[in-house]
Amino acid sequence: MTNHITTKWISGMAFESSNTSGNTFKIEDAEESDGLRPKSLMLSALAGCSGLDVASLIKKMKLDVAEFQMDTIANLTEEHPKYYDAVTVEYHFHGDNLNEKKLQRAVDLSVEKYCGVMEMFRQFATLDIKVVFHHG
Repeated sequence: MTNHITTKWISGMAFESSNTSGNTFKIEDAEESDGLRPKSLMLSALAGCSGLDVASLIKKMKLDVAEFQMDTIANLTEEHPKYYDAVTVEYHFHGDNLNEKKLQRAVDLSVEKYCGVMEMFRQFATLDIKVVFHHG
C-alpha cells in the first residue's frame, strides 16, 4: 500500500500539506504562527496513533474511563540535523472505576503490536512508556 500526500509552498516559511484523507493543514517554521511545526507534528502523530489504538481497545473492552490524555516529552539533539533521540509517552487515565490491568493491557498492545508510528520511532529513539492512573 502506498500513501501519497502533497505539500505545497504557500509563501515565506509556510507550506500547506494534505493528508491521506484529503484534509489539509499548514506547516510553518515561525515562532508566532497558526501553523504546525514539523518535529512537533511527529510527536502528535506518535500520540495520535497510539491514542487511537487505546481508544479502540477501551471501547472494545467496555472500560469505564472519564478522561484520557497523553503527554509526549521528547529530547531534541543539539547537533544538526537535530532529531528526537529519547521520547517519553505518558498515558493518563482518569475515572472512578478504572480497570488498571485492562488499561495497561490496552497500552501494551498499542506499544508492542499495533502502533506503526511507535515502531518508526523505535528506529531512531529510545522510548519510555509510562501509564498513570488518576482515581476519582
